[in-house]
Amino acid sequence: MKRFPAEWEKQSAVLIAWPHATGDFSNRLEAVEKTYRFIADKISHFQRLIVVCCDYRHQQHIQGMLNNIRHIDFIHAKVNDIWVRDSVFLTVFAEDQAQLLNFRFNGWGGKYPYADDDALNHTLLKFSPFKGAACVDIDFILEGGSVESDGEGTLLTTRQCLLNPNRNKGLTQAAIEQKLHHHLGVNRVLWLDQPNLSGDDTDAHIDTLARFCSRDTIAYTTSNDPSDAHFDSLKNMEAQLQVLRMNNNESYRLVALPMPQAIYDEAGQRLPANYANFLIINQAVMVPVYDDPMDELVLQRLVDCFPRHKIIATPCSPLVHQYGSLHCMTMQFPEGAFGR
Repeated sequence: MKRFPAEWEKQSAVLIAWPHATGDFSNRLEAVEKTYRFIADKISHFQRLIVVCCDYRHQQHIQGMLNNIRHIDFIHAKVNDIWVRDSVFLTVFAEDQAQLLNFRFNGWGGKYPYADDDALNHTLLKFSPFKGAACVDIDFILEGGSVESDGEGTLLTTRQCLLNPNRNKGLTQAAIEQKLHHHLGVNRVLWLDQPNLSGDDTDAHIDTLARFCSRDTIAYTTSNDPSDAHFDSLKNMEAQLQVLRMNNNESYRLVALPMPQAIYDEAGQRLPANYANFLIINQAVMVPVYDDPMDELVLQRLVDCFPRHKIIATPCSPLVHQYGSLHCMTMQFPEGAFGR
């Protein structure tokens, strides 16, 4: 029987892909690299960090920015986007043996070029710590940001993403649930109906909307502003969360994370700034903040959700200009993922 671990379980490493001058962040690279430096220094303080970069020259540039590289591995590989949450392996355990699952990736439904991202996992397998790890190639499109696991067989997701015909056309909800059961070992799928946040081009990834903090607690995106375009749909999502039940038929403890004030790009497009896109690492939770009055309220609410973790406010305003945030740019690997 397979098991898809929860993010709060002990981890071996976190992987990121560092932006560069010819990538999507080229018009604000300095600001984005400051955010990356902050994130890299914090993660590597607690655990191993794997940095995907272009080549040795790019690696030297990154090393010159960081405070400590003792717990950092560098891998040279091509990527189309830095949002590795959606293209890098998902890890499951089968009879206590880790398997790295290589799902197909198609650029969030064919919206962007994706050949290098789809090939990334096979490139990773050529390098430590992935070399020699058990890998399974799966002919099914699935992005890491689209699924949330409680580690006990329950998966949380959205119909807008997993049932979108731009991913696995022709598969019914029942067929997709069967795929999730077979590959991830889940025995329950909790479906939310919720459109994507403005500026989110993932077709409503769950990691921008609702996150397991523990087996009985879900933190979720909401709006306190009735004039906000998201207000009604997020209230509808809240009502859906209220009727969900745990395996013991008890309600989940729900923790509201009100959105920051709207952030717009130079063209007037609203960007998907939210607080649900936090990252759980060993002994800490990194929470995106946006220099907004709502930052402190959300940080305190997450302190209550993670009493044994250090809560780290992580500046993420530059990241949302490419329509993602902290969780989207990272992928954690649980302890034992690399077989040693």
